Amino acid sequence: MNAEFFAAIADIEREKGIPQQYMLEKIEQALLAALRKDNPAAAECARVDVDPVKKKIDMYIQKTVVEELEDDEIDLTLDEAKAISPRYEIGDTVNFPVETKKFGRIAAQAAKQVIIQGIREAERSIVYDVFTSKEHEILTGVVSKIDPKGNMSIRIQSDSEHTEAMLTPNERIPGENLKEGDRVRVYVVEVRKSTRGPQVLISRTHPGLVKRLFELEVPEIFDGTVEIRSIAREAGSRTKIAVMSNNPEVDPIGACVGPKGGRVAAIVEELKGEKIDIAKYSDIPEEYIASALAPSDVISVTMLEDGKSCRVIVPDSQLSLAIGKEGQNVRLAARLTGYKIDIKPESQAE
Repeated sequence: MNAEFFAAIADIEREKGIPQQYMLEKIEQALLAALRKDNPAAAECARVDVDPVKKKIDMYIQKTVVEELEDDEIDLTLDEAKAISPRYEIGDTVNFPVETKKFGRIAAQAAKQVIIQGIREAERSIVYDVFTSKEHEILTGVVSKIDPKGNMSIRIQSDSEHTEAMLTPNERIPGENLKEGDRVRVYVVEVRKSTRGPQVLISRTHPGLVKRLFELEVPEIFDGTVEIRSIAREAGSRTKIAVMSNNPEVDPIGACVGPKGGRVAAIVEELKGEKIDIAKYSDIPEEYIASALAPSDVISVTMLEDGKSCRVIVPDSQLSLAIGKEGQNVRLAARLTGYKIDIKPESQAE
């Protein structure tokens, strides 16, 4: 019986990844919980011995040899102890084996509950550890359910572990039409512990999704030759990304665009047609700001005295392009560079 018991624990470790030592600790807790139901007083002085080598589990109630008996649940007299063995003296501890098979139904149920809860907690801990290591990474999931409010339950997997994560309408790309069974890439923003297990926060609108997609599509970014310095995004509409090269022979914008535009096209497709502007980063603010305002041409950039803002002059014909629809282009350029940008047409330059 004991051999089968230890074999079952080994199976749990293989199938669920729960260490045998952890399960043995939960078994000990379960036996004590069962005894507490049958005999609360005796449970306070009970002991469980687990020997995985000999494949034995023994449970004892330990009683102390005393001169004057006060509680026969935890003490015994010297005469009673001598009757067991002449070697016992006052203060010694005597072990009385507990026959666990005689536990009542309620006690057995209590033990079962402790073990089930222990397995559940261990599984949650494993899932939490696995997905915590995937924070700020992209995972592929499957849409398993969509509720009437538009919340999507996404079944995501990492290594051999899987869990359900909620993709809320605020974290979905506007206009994106996903159905149950669709595969979708999501960005893991954060993993939290909760009473119901690990809570994985995912997003399709986070700028980190664009960054990871470029790392997957552009080898020069993945190996560090090209570096992403900043990203500003309005999901579903437009993203601006600033890149620089650590190798003077490598054009950072050309590397991101790829042969015949293939690399950036793959990212645009993944983002359901979201426009992407790639700007060249520069330590010189004027150059950086001019690049960030692409696709508009820029005549000049003048930094203002506060050091946090600038005035940009563009051709009259390019004014609306520089500002963008509803101010989007200049707004994203300002977020990308960190400077407040005031755009004026060339006719008002003086």
